[in-house]
Amino acid sequence: MKLTQWFTLVFFSVITASSFAVERLRLSTTTSTDNSGLLSVLHPVFEEKYDIKIEVIAVGTGKALKLGSRGDVDVVFVHAPAAELKYVAQGDFIDRKAVMHNDFVIIGSESDPANIKHAISVSQALQWIANAEAEFISRGDDSGTHKKEKFLWAMANVEPEGDWYLNIGQSMGAVLTMANEKQAYTLTDRGTQIAYDGKIRLQLLYEGDEVLFNPYHVMAVNPEKHSYVNYDLAIKYIDFVTGEQGQAIIETFRISGQQLFYPDAVN
Repeated sequence: MKLTQWFTLVFFSVITASSFAVERLRLSTTTSTDNSGLLSVLHPVFEEKYDIKIEVIAVGTGKALKLGSRGDVDVVFVHAPAAELKYVAQGDFIDRKAVMHNDFVIIGSESDPANIKHAISVSQALQWIANAEAEFISRGDDSGTHKKEKFLWAMANVEPEGDWYLNIGQSMGAVLTMANEKQAYTLTDRGTQIAYDGKIRLQLLYEGDEVLFNPYHVMAVNPEKHSYVNYDLAIKYIDFVTGEQGQAIIETFRISGQQLFYPDAVN
């Protein structure tokens, strides 16, 4: 093959490859959202609609927010309102919108050594766990769930410490696996609890306190801080998950007949 023919072949190969390149949206979100299975149902609809690919980075909320603040992703989908608003105030994120909610629950062994199934508040449940020094597994990873857990301990006037309190710095799935092995208590969002029901032997022991409300929001990374982010595609994603089609998917998403999330967007 002549050199000119070779260069021509390479040139057209590059052109052909680039013409088939798929546009990508980078999303940081929580492991609990990812573990629930919702994104595997929600995202294919958006990807087909816009002929794009979503790259999901599922980490704790603290890390997800930091990825967005550094411009490592285009859009952030998390559940820690106080932390989110701090980043919004700093100008890191814009176009923040409510997407959905569920709640947090405490699960543990069927024997319930701290007897929390009879507690009248989540504060009382945590106080009883601490008083009994019953094993409790904490995410300890600055996730939205960990932030909520720390808030709840403080509200209960308890400083969790000692051999009974295990701070493991892992994802929700890893925490549930360890809690199941030890038949220990832990705090989890209801979506992940439902998704893991049947995979673990832990029981739902405490629920219903209004302070356990768990809202999720989506935000675009500010293109004025990071000019290279795909802001246009981020806005399309935000409009999708808060729009009629995305909200309907969230509303109807169920595992074993149980609803994991409740849509919150006002259309």
